[in-house]
Amino acid sequence: MATKVGMISLGCCKNRVDSEVLLGMLAKHGYEIVSDPAEAEIIFVNTCGFIESAKEESIDAIFEMAEYKKTGRLKKLFVTGCLSQRYPDALKQEIPEVDGLMGVSDYGRIFEFLKEADGGARPMCTGDGERFLKAERVLTTPSYSAYVNIRIGDGCSNRCTYCAIPLIRGPYRSRPYDDILEECRALVARGVTELIFIAQDTSRYGNDFPAHTLLLPRLLREASEIPGVHWVRVLYCYPDTVTDELLREIRDNDKIVKYMDLPLQHIDDELLKRMNRRGTSEEIRALIKKCHEYGILVRTTMIVGFPGETDAQFETLMNFVKESRFERLGAFTYSPEEGTPACTMPDQVDEDVKNQRLDDLMMAQQAISAEINESRVGSVVEALIDGEEDGAYIARSALEAPESDGVIRIAADKKLTPGEYVRVRITGADAYDLMGVIEE
Repeated sequence: MATKVGMISLGCCKNRVDSEVLLGMLAKHGYEIVSDPAEAEIIFVNTCGFIESAKEESIDAIFEMAEYKKTGRLKKLFVTGCLSQRYPDALKQEIPEVDGLMGVSDYGRIFEFLKEADGGARPMCTGDGERFLKAERVLTTPSYSAYVNIRIGDGCSNRCTYCAIPLIRGPYRSRPYDDILEECRALVARGVTELIFIAQDTSRYGNDFPAHTLLLPRLLREASEIPGVHWVRVLYCYPDTVTDELLREIRDNDKIVKYMDLPLQHIDDELLKRMNRRGTSEEIRALIKKCHEYGILVRTTMIVGFPGETDAQFETLMNFVKESRFERLGAFTYSPEEGTPACTMPDQVDEDVKNQRLDDLMMAQQAISAEINESRVGSVVEALIDGEEDGAYIARSALEAPESDGVIRIAADKKLTPGEYVRVRITGADAYDLMGVIEE
């Protein structure tokens, strides 16, 4: 009888890719993948170590899974991912229920880990293995949408002063070009119709190859030419490597959605320098203007309460958001991460001030989002059916990324199928979601 394995995947979509690779390797070697942890004999908790709240969630999940050694069938508990990469010794000491710790580059050694654990050892992560493994992954997203499944790079070389990713995953490394396209073709052959490219820094793709060429525009174009592909989307672009070539490819290619995910973090020049962000406020404004001129929707994220942020600097950010009228915007309060330069900077902002600034910024954005959504009422869009919820079909157009943006709620008399593309007339809107009916 096959050994039953469960997976708890936390954190970002890049982590989910790692989880799917690991599950694919286990399935290929005869392990049975189960969704109910109570049934699992082996459980992997793929952790996030990005910010304090994510660390806490990961630790809580480890303890929760450890309980199945008492109440379920669990024999071995492994911790993988960013938290185990960053704090292996502490986790080993503080949580004796953990039978092994794997780092972000250890998945190729999974069967060595399992063998060592069976022998009574507690294998520890090395973090020095192959980062881009070839495996037929067990997709945990809907079969028609590979929105977390095309990772084109790993690590980051930007060294933003608030970010621990380079400490955890190392410098930026582009995945081999042909491997990416091979995976795209394999996924499309399995019924996938939406390809979404992800990395910590997607727009830098190819710059670390010998020719030092930015290859994202070419990659998007070749992926869009695969028969069966309906949408191609790219997330997590860094502003200073968003070229005119990339913007033109997005604008002119019918398969590439007119959507630019562009984390900006702030607009004040002094704070951008303290964050070690490249580019000036003038350059950022020019890029946003060009995106809008090209008909490309912009999604961004901002950080409030970074060390030294004054009331005036926050007001500059607020004015920028109101002027730019971003279609999609998320924001976070600054979280000090040990080992990063910002953690020890003077003038740390009070938590209450951070939270108030976050509330103020998101209230302003909510009003902007509501106005933009209201302007879409009466339009007809192509939408992808994602499922059903509370008596309505849930869908999204090319202008909504999965899991991060709002949805379109459709009232329909006829049966609709997840994965189906339909024409929808937008009939209503709130701050984040749209309502619609099928356009016959």
